[in-house]
Amino acid sequence: MRLLVVEDDASLNRQIVAALEDSGYVVDKAFDGEEGQFLGETEPYDCVILDLGLPKTDGVSVLSAWRRAGRTMPVLILTARDRWSDKVQGFDAGADDYVTKPFHVEELLARVRALLRRAAGHATSEIVCGPVTLDTRAGRVLVEDRPVKLTSHEYRLLAYLIHHKGRIVSRAELTEHLYDQDFDRDSNTIEVFVGRLRKKLGVDVIKTMRGLGYVIDESA
Repeated sequence: MRLLVVEDDASLNRQIVAALEDSGYVVDKAFDGEEGQFLGETEPYDCVILDLGLPKTDGVSVLSAWRRAGRTMPVLILTARDRWSDKVQGFDAGADDYVTKPFHVEELLARVRALLRRAAGHATSEIVCGPVTLDTRAGRVLVEDRPVKLTSHEYRLLAYLIHHKGRIVSRAELTEHLYDQDFDRDSNTIEVFVGRLRKKLGVDVIKTMRGLGYVIDESA
């Protein structure tokens, strides 16, 4: 999953990004509303953490612009403003959740996981696909209750496919969501990761749709 953090406090921005990366996400960052708005309009993020009190362009204006442009990714507002009117304004602009500073990083991570699950139509932290279980809270994968050790890239790829199970996901889409904006992206590496995943899982849940991409098959 690829996330964007728009926060002008450099120290807090780094803290949030580090926590998200430690949890297995790919994270881009912006420090003002203008840059954040541009990234949100041009990159395919799965979730955005957005401060309201941003320089150049405030967070509500950024969020409103995204929604007018048809950007539907979940947005979690993170701000020091705790008045109910500010919350109403944020939700009316298109926010999906709201966290007030100061906050616990664990709560922020839990809310991000919940937003990602709901966006993909899942209600619990464990997503089951036939014999494979993705535990999003613990960041682990089980095959018939047996834990499988994966690299961070392998886990990210499998997690994205499982969150979108039943839908064909192209190599290009996987590449966009597995790497940040500065990475030299090569969709050929996706085939390598898929091959490794199939060997480690030991079950044929990842189906190749020739010329289209990959899909998770729950009947395996």
